[in-house]
Amino acid sequence: MSVGTVAAPPSTAPPLPTKRRITLPIALLGIAGLILLVALIRVITGAEDLASSGTLGAAVLLAMPIGMAGLGGLWAERAGVVNIGLEGMMILGTWGAGFFGYQWGPWAGVLGAIAMGAVGGLIHAIATVGFGVDHIVSGVAVNIIGLGAAQYLAALTFTGTPGGGPTQSPPIGDLPVITVPGIASAAADLEAENWFFVSDLASVVRALTAGISLLTVIAIGLVVLTWWVLWRTAFGLRLRSCGESPSAAETLGVNVYRYKYIAVVISGGFAGLGGAFLAIVASSIYRDGQTGGRGYIGLAAMIFGNWRPGGLLMGAGLFGFTDALQLRSGGESVHALLLLVGVGLLGLAVWQLRGSRRLAGLVTAGIAIAFLVWYLTTEEVPQDFSSMTPYVVTLLVLALASQRLRMPAADGLPYRRGQGS
Repeated sequence: MSVGTVAAPPSTAPPLPTKRRITLPIALLGIAGLILLVALIRVITGAEDLASSGTLGAAVLLAMPIGMAGLGGLWAERAGVVNIGLEGMMILGTWGAGFFGYQWGPWAGVLGAIAMGAVGGLIHAIATVGFGVDHIVSGVAVNIIGLGAAQYLAALTFTGTPGGGPTQSPPIGDLPVITVPGIASAAADLEAENWFFVSDLASVVRALTAGISLLTVIAIGLVVLTWWVLWRTAFGLRLRSCGESPSAAETLGVNVYRYKYIAVVISGGFAGLGGAFLAIVASSIYRDGQTGGRGYIGLAAMIFGNWRPGGLLMGAGLFGFTDALQLRSGGESVHALLLLVGVGLLGLAVWQLRGSRRLAGLVTAGIAIAFLVWYLTTEEVPQDFSSMTPYVVTLLVLALASQRLRMPAADGLPYRRGQGS
């Protein structure tokens, strides 16, 4: 050691806390626990349709448009562009599915929907990335343009066609469906036995193996592909850096404008694919007003999922499940859902209190008690509220999860090439 130098004292700083990762065994245990809870609620309330394969199959179908819109929002916001225009891009996708599907078949309809949604994404990218327009203002404008353009194009192209008109397209052909032989029939037999937990587990298996649209399988594969591209490739790292610190990415040679354009156009394509689900898989026809605000719900599902594909899929599944309940059985199953939500929130409150989040735990416990009291003092939920259930549950869960969310650091911030940090 040279003269005049002083050895640095050993570091006594405590190690940084490591974030606990959700491994596959933990995820499977969580799913099993959720199925067990639903089975208990089904037995207590007698709402047999609460966990039937029909309800779960409808939930998967209804979750896919939400999931695709949310996946589109994920791509845009990971690159730093807020995409409020998902609803308008999805509307354009429904018209694209109706027009191209009627002319050249359902797969052409899928590609047409993606292309129309991508056009909406390109408009949003030009406004926000190219001209620096406020992201919210541009997104609202895209929603208005998408709605007006779809209505105009529908009146122009579908008027006078067989079975079509100004507000709807002619019927579109069906896409192939997949049923896993052996597994689906065995699951149906077990579900019919009405055994506790076993039949509930069988209904989940049957819903995932019987009559599943091939487009649903492709969509789930796109969720996995998105995770791999954004978190396991150099391209994804550069794209995410544009949403975290575009000026730092620029100093490392990343063409920030190019990546933002690519991300927002892909975002519109995913929203258009969500429109294809509504027009081809869910109804086999384009109709005016078909999206019903699902683009906005997809954005909420993305936020609930903390800007990650897995969490996004859970949020979309939550909306799909509640929507399927109110569509299939109305007030009876929604009344049972009050008990399910109350018990679930009570468990969340206990977990928050044990984690030293006292205020959040007390608020969650208060909401849980309100749901349980509502369930115990009523026998049926009014039909008007039943139709609101998907939106209420989604907003409730989003509000309770908001304290643990972390959006990309530069999401929605204006960027110009050469600007400082």
